[in-house]
Amino acid sequence: MDRPASDLAPALEPFSQSAALSLGVELELQLVNTHHYDLAPYSDEMLRLMARHQLPGSVVPEMTSSMIEISTGVCHSASEVLGELSQIRDALVQCADKLNIAVVGGGTHPFQQWHEQRIYDKPRFRQLSDLYGYLSKQFTIFGQHVHIGCPTADEALLMLHRMSRYIPHFIALSASSPYVQAQDTQFDSARLNSVFAFPMSGRAPFTLSWDHFGEFFSKTTRTGVVKSMKDFYWDIRPKPEYGTIEIRVFDTPLTVERAAALAGFVQALASWFLHEQPFMPQEDDYMVYTYNRFQACRFGLDAVYVEPSTGAHMPLREHILQTFRQIGEHARRLGAGPGVQMLGEDVELGSNDARWLRLKQRRERLLAEVVRQGALRFRGQS
Repeated sequence: MDRPASDLAPALEPFSQSAALSLGVELELQLVNTHHYDLAPYSDEMLRLMARHQLPGSVVPEMTSSMIEISTGVCHSASEVLGELSQIRDALVQCADKLNIAVVGGGTHPFQQWHEQRIYDKPRFRQLSDLYGYLSKQFTIFGQHVHIGCPTADEALLMLHRMSRYIPHFIALSASSPYVQAQDTQFDSARLNSVFAFPMSGRAPFTLSWDHFGEFFSKTTRTGVVKSMKDFYWDIRPKPEYGTIEIRVFDTPLTVERAAALAGFVQALASWFLHEQPFMPQEDDYMVYTYNRFQACRFGLDAVYVEPSTGAHMPLREHILQTFRQIGEHARRLGAGPGVQMLGEDVELGSNDARWLRLKQRRERLLAEVVRQGALRFRGQS
C-alpha cells in the first residue's frame, strides 16, 4: 500500500553551527557580447575556462545561460570578502576576454528581451521552467546575496526578523536596476518586481522559535507546494545547511568594492544586534514592511521610511545615516569602517548605482554604451 503523502514530506534539516558574524557573498553577473552589449549565452564556456583557475568560493551557472554566479568562501571581514571577490573578478575578466565577451554588474540588463533567453540545462532549472513558465526567463535578473553566520537556529530567527527592519536600507543602497527592456521603469530597483511575481516570495513567517518554524515547514511541505528551503524566495531566509541567514534583496552592484561594503554593513549591523540588543522584533513590525520595501524599490535613497515601532515618517536617507552612526563602533572594530564610510558619503550625495546608470544614459543616449561603460567599471577601469 502506498504511504500517505504526509509521511513523504521532507523534514527540515538541522541547523548547522557557524561562527557568529561570519560572512559569505554571492553575486549573479551578466555575460554580454562586445558588439552590441546584449546578453550572450556563454555560461558553459565561461565555466570551462574558470575551472582552470584555483579560486576561493565557487563559480556556478544560473537560471539562464547568459548569467553566472560567483560566491566567496566563509569570510570573517569585509576586506576578506573584497579580496576573494577581486580574485574571482580578475579571473572572470581574463576568461571573458578570451571569449570576446564582457562581465557586468547591475540588477537588470538594460535592454535584453526576456523571450530570447535560454534556460540553462540543469534539472532544477528545467523543473522551475516547467512550473513557472515565462517567469523563469523573466528571472534573468541579477542579485547579491549576503549570508551572516548565526551560532544557533533560534538566534538565526531573531537575527532574521531584526534585519527585516533594514530591508529598505539594503534595497536603496544596492539599487542598480532602473532599466528593463530599454525603458526607464522609474524604479531604482525594478529587479525586485520580478522576484515578487513568484508565489513563495515576500517575507518569512514571524516566529522566534526554530521548533515552531519546523512546524510551519512541515505543514508547507505536506501540501506539496514546496519541497525544500530553496523553494522559498523570501527577502531573508534561513539556510540551515550553512548555519546562516541569507539576505536576498540586494541588486548586484556595479563593482565588487560596493558588494564588499554592503556585506560589511550587514556584518556591522548584526554585531550591533548581538552586542547591544537594540530592540525586540514583533509581528507588528511587518505592518509597514511592504510599504517601506516598495518605497525603497521605487525611489531609492529618496524614499520615505516608516519606523515600525512608532509609525514616524522620515526620509530613508536620514534613517540610513542614523543607522551608520549607531553601528559605527562595530563597523570600525570589524574592519568594515571604510566601506560603511564610502556608503555614507554616497547617501549624503544621494548617489547609488541606479543614479550612475541614469546619468550615463542621459549623457550617452545609448544603453549599449552604458553597458559597455558598466563592463569597464566592473573590471575596475572606470
